[in-house]
Amino acid sequence: MKAGTTLTNLLSGLAFGVVGLALIILLFQHHLFASNVALMVVQAGAVLLMVWARVTLGLRSFHATASTTKGGLVRSGPYRFVRHPIYAAILYFAWAGQIRSPTLASIGAAAALTVALGIRIVLEERSLKATYPEYEAYSKEVRRVLPFIV
Repeated sequence: MKAGTTLTNLLSGLAFGVVGLALIILLFQHHLFASNVALMVVQAGAVLLMVWARVTLGLRSFHATASTTKGGLVRSGPYRFVRHPIYAAILYFAWAGQIRSPTLASIGAAAALTVALGIRIVLEERSLKATYPEYEAYSKEVRRVLPFIV
């Protein structure tokens, strides 16, 4: 295993841990689940997006590091609209849960989660570009986490 790959896996795994810790903090601070109907709808949509993305990818997406799996570049399902629908779903869910009555701790946890997922996105995209030459064109057509925006 190359030194660069080891560092990438270490950073990716660390970011994965930060995401988990941030979600636990939001849960124990009572800021993970939304408290009004509009934000509950956002969270329900996030859950549906997550399920849709998991079904589209199948079992190949279950790993702690942001590494590329075999099977070709996926451009169907939610991947037609965002490049990282699983990460997007986590972001939508977490921010919707704490945004109504934020505290310093909940904003910090949501911000840490956002940064950690941003790191994973960058690392994963590096791997995807190296594995799939067509990823470059795809990344110019489809946004990362917010359709048509970001």
